[in-house]
Parts: sequence; structure tokens; C-alpha cells
Amino acid sequence: MEATPQTGPTRSRRRLKLVNFEIQENHISHETQGLSDKHLVVRRGKPFKVTLLFDGRMWNPKAERLALQVLLGEMSAKMLVRFSDKWSDPHSWSARIYPGNIGHRVVTIHVCAPVLSSVARYQLLVHIAGAHEQSSYVAGTFVLLCNPWLKEDPVYMPLDVQRQEYVKSDYGVIYMGTDVNFSQRPWSFGQYEPGVLEACLQLLQVSPQHLGNSHKDYVLRADPAYLSRIICAMVNSSDDMGLVEGRWKGNYKDGVKPTEWSGSADILHRWMASKGNPVRYGQCWVFASVLCTVMRVLGIPSRVVTVFNAAHDGDGNLITEEFYSSTGEKLGLSKDSIWNFHVWVECWMRRSDIGAGFNGWQVVDPTPQEKSAGIYRCGPCPVVAIQRRCLDTPYDTAFVYASVDADIVRMIVRSGKVVGKKVDTKWVGRLIFTKSIGSDVPEDLTDSYKRKKNQTHRVGVPVCLSSRSVVSFPPEEVCRSSRSATSRSSIQVCRLASCDVPGPAEEDASSLDVTLTVAGEPIVGKSINLTVTVTNPTNSTRLLREHLNAQLKEFNCSPGKSFWEGHQDVCIQPFEDLTRHHSIHPSKYEPFLAGDDILKVAVVIKDLKTEERVLAIQEFNISSPKINIQVEGGDSIQVKKEHTATVSFTNELNKTLNGAVLAVEGYGLLRGKQEARLTVLHPGETIEKKVTIMASTPGTKLLSASFSHSSSPSVISRSFHKVSIIT
Repeated sequence: MEATPQTGPTRSRRRLKLVNFEIQENHISHETQGLSDKHLVVRRGKPFKVTLLFDGRMWNPKAERLALQVLLGEMSAKMLVRFSDKWSDPHSWSARIYPGNIGHRVVTIHVCAPVLSSVARYQLLVHIAGAHEQSSYVAGTFVLLCNPWLKEDPVYMPLDVQRQEYVKSDYGVIYMGTDVNFSQRPWSFGQYEPGVLEACLQLLQVSPQHLGNSHKDYVLRADPAYLSRIICAMVNSSDDMGLVEGRWKGNYKDGVKPTEWSGSADILHRWMASKGNPVRYGQCWVFASVLCTVMRVLGIPSRVVTVFNAAHDGDGNLITEEFYSSTGEKLGLSKDSIWNFHVWVECWMRRSDIGAGFNGWQVVDPTPQEKSAGIYRCGPCPVVAIQRRCLDTPYDTAFVYASVDADIVRMIVRSGKVVGKKVDTKWVGRLIFTKSIGSDVPEDLTDSYKRKKNQTHRVGVPVCLSSRSVVSFPPEEVCRSSRSATSRSSIQVCRLASCDVPGPAEEDASSLDVTLTVAGEPIVGKSINLTVTVTNPTNSTRLLREHLNAQLKEFNCSPGKSFWEGHQDVCIQPFEDLTRHHSIHPSKYEPFLAGDDILKVAVVIKDLKTEERVLAIQEFNISSPKINIQVEGGDSIQVKKEHTATVSFTNELNKTLNGAVLAVEGYGLLRGKQEARLTVLHPGETIEKKVTIMASTPGTKLLSASFSHSSSPSVISRSFHKVSIIT
């Protein structure tokens, strides 16, 4: 880079011809290869090399002082270049010339930023001062990031395999669906794509904190907790010029449907091209994956985490309420909700603001659900604080705790009365997954968030002393506990009518035990097989009425209208286990499928004599038919070399599909969307599309394919394929 003389009264004739930032060598040394081909990108607390080339008279170390100056907004640090091979104060900027690093017209200087420097793009100046003249030059700019390789840095991560996975890897896996039969979706974080680093830095520059007080913002950017809080808010567009606009229902025609994204780079590029207008649309896994990309770029170790059965505690009482009809249909009476899965990010850092006991993984959730200090963001919240139930720990620990460990109070309502109730202490946060190091197999994080619950009275809610998760109560007891322990919505329901349903006879006081299970893996086009098991622990024969109900739902919403029901009276003998088998034919659910659906099935068993009711539920996703993707020569391809990929879909359903469309996309591999179409696709027939792929940059890319047909309201199958790009 040619040095530019700085204007001013001290400027003399130019003696500094060129400044070489030694980008290739510095990037290798600082583990920043591929992040930028335009800027020097280095990590704080570790020296980097700058070479000065003089033209004409050489710099005279004996008669002239050589100094470097770094500028960041109103902040400035000037360092006198010294001859030494040792570094002293790690908290100050310093510049050294090692012995032997001076040539005829060349000087190599090693510059080291303080370990707690702010993450930003800095300007570098060179000053030469002698007895009779002074010269100053603008050398250029460089980007400074956090340093998880340095022990003194708050984001230090001790193991290299962890740093490779949580900082350098540009590939991840998102787990979705339900805890019964979850699916996995690959994601390309894309931090090595051109322009991604610049977009991440721009996010910081347009944050309300920076625009409101740039100097204060620059000072605070040394703290990874502050950085994560700023970026968390900027990933969603609810309060600012953020990246992604969320939408969870309705029409997506004026943007991209959230399920169609497969990587972060495309989203970041679109945001930059739009000059700060939000990219449409995202849902939790999109927000989290983009946040993970930005944090890894900034040097903060991060991973995407999925919580299955995540609670949204709307009123902050650590209890989630659900209401069902007497036939098992879920009712929309509660402000609380349970998401089948919710995705957030864990970031690794020391928490100097709250003490060493809360160091390590921190939950940072960019999905706009609730405000934190007036802004839609959540965290950083120490995972250890959630496990220890330290609910006042900053930031937002109580909300995150409820997401993974709230109790569910499920009430059966009939004619305005609460006629049955159960408390489930195990449903929320049943599984918590992240991608394993070096593998797509999920790592189970559940124990790091949750301790085993004591079977005691929790936050005013009656809890069964047995180990079973399904609990029932006599109706009159339900009403009393509802008034004392639950929130306004259940109190209002309870007051609609008196709870005058007689309770069970004394000899029948023990509850029925009811379970509902799904056999095998439910697949589109196949019947869904259900098993209801009822246990009678009493010495009396009991006449029961079985109500079954099935509803479609989106992962974050209450179910829609029921599409299948079943009712039958059965008799169960004393101490008997009664097993009931049911089947839902594809013709019952296929007309209602809208893509990425989850089914909710509930059974209510009613004792016709005592009118005691017991509820059991099951939620599961329906697996789509598979799309086959194969890359000629294997899944590792060379940069800038063409390869052929074959994408195919075979109709394994028992019906003809009209207007079949097989579409293929691949950001960084393929330009635009390519399609194959067939007017009719008979059972057993295959539709195929061959595409030519080529990558211009190394890293991990994804090919995505989707299949749809005219009789379906949306895509019925979607697949992703990982391709490794090597030099």
C-alpha cells in the first residue's frame, strides 16, 4: 500500500514510499485466513508485522524518532517504535523492531494491540521526527478482532479443536422438528465469503448505540458481553437498521420464505446492497445462524443451540398454561406458548461484570420475543446461571430459565369449567442439542441447563409425587389450585362456573395412568399409527370414554382446527393395562398440509362414573419424501473447477402428482434457481435435474433442492447437501 503524506504544516518531502501490511503472513499467524482480501485482519494481544519501504534518504534511527499512531473515532494511541525483542505492558499499544529487521531501505515493525482493544477498523499513521523536520503519513487501515487463541483475552478457548469448530468452521447443523423425531438442516455460516466481514463491521457502525454516542460505543466494544448484546439486537430489525425481519405466518411473496435460506452470506449481502433495509424473512433458526456467523467473524466462539419444547413465558411466573376441550382439542386461551423447537446461540466468554463463577457459555437469543432494557434482544445469559437457577443474573436469566425449565399446567375445559388438570414438569426443554465437534451428530446439552427436579411443590403448582409426567387431579381440587397458583386466564376460566363436578369415590381416588405414543417414523403419504395405553391401578372395574383429536400446527403456534377425531367407550378391569391402537389415513391429513407442519395428537380418557378426566398428548413432525443429491466425483471439489451435480426425486406416494417441479439452488455454487418440470409424475417415477456447479472461494457450500406439485399448497420436500471446497 502506498503511503499517503498527511497534510499539515509539518509535512516535508515524502520519504516513505510504501507500507506493506504483510497480509498473507499476518493472516496465517492470526488465524484470519479468508476473512478478507481487502483488509489486514488481525487479533488483539498478538503482534502483527508491518513493513515500511523508504525512497531516497533512509530513516536514521540515531537521529530521528519513528512512531506509529492508531486512530479509532476520537480515540488515539501513539507508540514510539523501539528496538527490542520483548513485549512489556499487554494493556498498551506498542511497536517493536526486532534485531536484524532493518535493511537498506526497509524497516519491519511488529505492532501489538492491547488484549482488551475494541473490535473495529482502525487507521494507522506513521510519524518521523528529526531535529529539523517532521513527516506524517497515512499508512492505511486494519481490522482488529477478539482473540480466542490468547489466554488473556476474555474469549479465550483452551482447546484447538473447540476453536476450529466454534470460530473457524463455516459449516453448522440446525436441529428442528420435535424431540420425538427431530430432523437436521445444514447451514453455511459463510464467514469467508467476500463482503461478509465488511457487513459484520457495518452492523456495529449503524447500531443505535454507535449512532447515539460513537465514542462510548468504541470504548465498550472491548467487552465481548457488550458486543454480543449489540449484535443480538442488530440481527433482528425490530428496533433499528437490523438485518432480518421476522414473519411467522401469512404470505412471504414479498421476500424469501424462512425455510428457503441455507446460509448467512446471502442475507448479509442483501442487507448491504439494500443500504440497511431488513432482509425478509426470518424465523428463529435464521436469526440464530446469522448471529453465529457475525460472532465468529468478530472472534467470539459461538454455536447454534436448539431447545425442543421451548416455553415462552408471557407473564414471567415460570408457569406455562395450556387449555384443552373435553375431547382433546387445544384451545387458544393462553398468552403463554410452547415452541416445538427454538434456536438460539451460545457464545463463549468470561463475564468480568458478574464474576468468574458465571464464565463460559452464554445464551444470546436474537429472535424478537421480549424486550430487554427496552430493546428486542436476550442475553448474554450464563448457562451455569440457568442450571443453578440464579434468576437475577444479568441478562434475562429468568426468561431463558422458563424457556428450558418452566412447568406446564394443562387444563381441560368444558362449558366454562375446569374439569381436569395435569402438571407436567418434564415437557419443557426435554432435549437441548448442538452440533458435535467435527461431526453432524447432535451433542446433548440438556444436563448443562437443567438439574433433576425435586418432586416437591414448585412455584405454587401441585406436582405429583410419582415419577410419571402425566398427572391428573379431581375436578374440585383443580379449581382450588387454579385460583391460587395460576395466572389470570385460568382464574377467569375457573370463575365461569362453579366446580361442582363430583370427585371420584374414595376407593377410586388413584388416577388413571394414560400414555400416547406414535409407532415408527411418520412419513407423508403413509398412515400414522398411534397407541394409547391406559393403566387402572384400582381394584374396581371402570367404564371409560376415549376421545382422540389430531390437529396440524406450526412449530411456534397453537394448533389449527382439528382434522381427525375418534370417540369410543371402553371397559378396563381392575389393575389392567389396556392398549388401544389407532390409525390416521393419509387422506385425513394430506389436504391440510402446508409444509414443515407438526401434528399434535391428544387423548382424553374420562371415567364415566366419577367424571375424572386424564389428558395425554404427543407432538411429532411428518417426514417428507427424500430428494437425492449427488456430486460427480464426491463431495469435495476444487475452487474454480466445474463439477456436475445430479438432483432427483422419486414419487413413492400411492398417487399421481400433477405439475411436478424440482428446483435446485446453491449460493456460491450455482447462479440463480434451476428447475425441472413434469406435467405428470406417476407413482414410482423419477424427476431429475443435472446442474453444473463451481465455487470461486474455499469453504463449505450447500446445494439445496425442493420438490412441489400443483395439488399441494406448498413445497412437500426439501433437502440440503454439503459440498467442501478445497484449493
